[in-house]
Amino acid sequence: MEDTGEEWEDTFPLRGRDGTYRWFLSRCRCPSATRRRHRPVVPAPTPTLTEQRQLKEDLRALSFELTETNRRKDEFLAALSHELRNPLGAVRTSLALLQAAEDQPAIRAQARAAMERQVAQMARLLDDLLDVSRITRDRLELRLDDVDLSDIVHAAVEASRPVCEAAGVSLTVAQPPGPVHVRGDAARLQQVLGNLLTNAAKYTGAGGRVWLDVEVRGADLVVRVRDTGIGIPPEMLSRIFDLFTQVDGHAPSSQGGLGIGLSLVRRLVELHGGTVSAASDGPGHGSTFLARMPIVVDVPATADAAPPGREAGGACRRVLVVDDDPDNAESLALLLTSMGHRVTVAHDGAEALDRAAATRPEAVLLDIGLPVLDGFETCRRMRAEPWGADVLIVALTGWGQAEDRRRTQQAGFDRHIVKPIDPSALQSLLESLPRTPAAS
Repeated sequence: MEDTGEEWEDTFPLRGRDGTYRWFLSRCRCPSATRRRHRPVVPAPTPTLTEQRQLKEDLRALSFELTETNRRKDEFLAALSHELRNPLGAVRTSLALLQAAEDQPAIRAQARAAMERQVAQMARLLDDLLDVSRITRDRLELRLDDVDLSDIVHAAVEASRPVCEAAGVSLTVAQPPGPVHVRGDAARLQQVLGNLLTNAAKYTGAGGRVWLDVEVRGADLVVRVRDTGIGIPPEMLSRIFDLFTQVDGHAPSSQGGLGIGLSLVRRLVELHGGTVSAASDGPGHGSTFLARMPIVVDVPATADAAPPGREAGGACRRVLVVDDDPDNAESLALLLTSMGHRVTVAHDGAEALDRAAATRPEAVLLDIGLPVLDGFETCRRMRAEPWGADVLIVALTGWGQAEDRRRTQQAGFDRHIVKPIDPSALQSLLESLPRTPAAS
C-alpha cells in the first residue's frame, strides 16, 4: 500500500550541551491511516538551520565583497588608463612641437622639459605598480644603511617639486638644522616622503599650501605632512591607506593617482618598524599625515670608500650599447655620444661579442632579452675573455624583481639598472670608471 499522506516539516530549537540553542529543520511524510497503525513516524532532523543560515550570511557577505572588489578593480583600471594616457598625450604633443619648431629654441626646450617630466611620471607609476606586486607577494625587502637625513629630505622635495608647481601649491620644509643620521633604506625613505608630498599636492587646489616637518624625538624620526586641500571624510580615515582607495570626488589637480601611493607609504613605514596615521577635520579642511619610525642612530655614518681604482675621471669612455630594440639602442648611443663618449652599438649577443673583441669597451650596457644569445650568456662569455675581467658590465633591462637582480649578479654583471635610465646617473657611473689607455 502506498503512502497517501501529506509531507510535513517544521523548525524547532534544541539546546546543546554547551547551553546554546541551534535551529533544526525536520521533514516527514504522513502515511495512510492503515500504515500509521503499524509504523510510527519519526522525524529525521537535517543539518541545522543555524549552519544553513550562517552559510547564507557568508555567501551574502562574499557576494558583496566580490562586487566591491570588482568595482574597485574597474575604478583602478580606469584610473590606470587615465594616468598612462595623460603623459603619453603630452609626450606625443611635445614630439610634434619638436618637429614644428625647428628654429625656435625656446619652444623646443619647453617641449623637451615636458617630455622629461612625463617620462619620469610614467617611470614612477611603473615603479609603484611593481612595488605593489612585491608587497602582495611579501617580496619587498629593505637595503638598510646609515644615511644622512638631509639628503633624503632634499631628494624627496626635489622629486615632488614639479608636482607642487604644476598644482600651483607652495611647499614649506622644516627639518633639524644639524646633521642627523638614520638607519634605513634611503631610497624607500625618500619614497615615503615623496609619496606623502605628492599626495598632498594633488589634493590641494591652486593657491594652497603644503608643509613638510621632519624632526627627531628621542630615537624616533617623526615626519608630518600637512596641507590645506580637500580633506578626508570621517568614514574614509580608517581605510585611507588601503590599496586602491581614493577619496571620493576629484582631486583639484588633473591627476588623482591610482590609490596605491599611501598604501606603499604604510607598508614601507611598517617595514622600518614604524607607524603612519591620517587626520582631518573633514571635507574642505585639509589633511595631516604623521609617520613615526624608530631609526635614528647616534653615531654618524662614514662615507663608503670608493672602490679601488674607481676615481672620478670625467674622460671620454669606450661604451658598447647592446639592445635588440633599434630605437632604444640608437637613442642611448646618441645620448652617450652627446656626453662625449665613443659608442658602439650591437643588436644581439653574438654581435656584441664580436664588437667587444674589436673595440675593447670600458663599459657595456647590456639588455637581457636578446636574440641569438641572451644577456646572461653574453655576459658570461665576455667575462671568460682575457679583456672581459675588468670591464664594467651593466644590465640595462626592464626586469627589476629581486630574482632578476640575483640572476644578473650570478651571471657576472656589475650593476643592474631598470629602464628608463637616468642620464645623470649614467654619466656619474661612467665618470667613476678608472682611467684606461685607449684601445689599439
